[in-house]
Amino acid sequence: MTIQPIRLFGDPVLTTPSQPIVDFDTELRTLVADLIETMQAAPGAGLAAPQIGVPVRVFVWDVDEEIGHLVNPVLNLSSDLQEGEEGCLSFPNLQFNTPRAMRVVAKGFNMHGEEVEIEGSELLARAIQHETDHLDGIVFIDRLPRELRKQAMKEIRKSEWFMEATEKGYSPEIRFSPHKQSGKLL
Repeated sequence: MTIQPIRLFGDPVLTTPSQPIVDFDTELRTLVADLIETMQAAPGAGLAAPQIGVPVRVFVWDVDEEIGHLVNPVLNLSSDLQEGEEGCLSFPNLQFNTPRAMRVVAKGFNMHGEEVEIEGSELLARAIQHETDHLDGIVFIDRLPRELRKQAMKEIRKSEWFMEATEKGYSPEIRFSPHKQSGKLL
């Protein structure tokens, strides 16, 4: 297990859709362990593989003292929404009220290739949706209404971490999520 550097907004890996995992091998188990260790060291409530520069469909979470992971997730979202403060390890010190579905049923696999289904509400639902967005190349500010997104970009441009990313040649890409804010009823 190794703590990995977290990629910051502006890095192209964060806006590139990830590839499905097809091999459930030692390399995947090492990746999951690295994600958990990096997330806990940060600390954060979740971390997706693209955030450490690995463009594959796996993420981890640590919510209410439950640590988990999900490979190749498919989400079924409730129609009822929650609005709450959300941040991201790829956007240090930035938080905005972000709309999400209140409940989620996530289907996918564990690191051993076994099918799993995770049901969550409130913070766990938020974390699962946030991390799945990362796998689709979507960042949380893409979910903000236009005026809040403008405010977020203003704060980002003033941040020290963004100036460092710009010096490395990363330019931000703002995208809109291809997913509805809510889906089928649970």
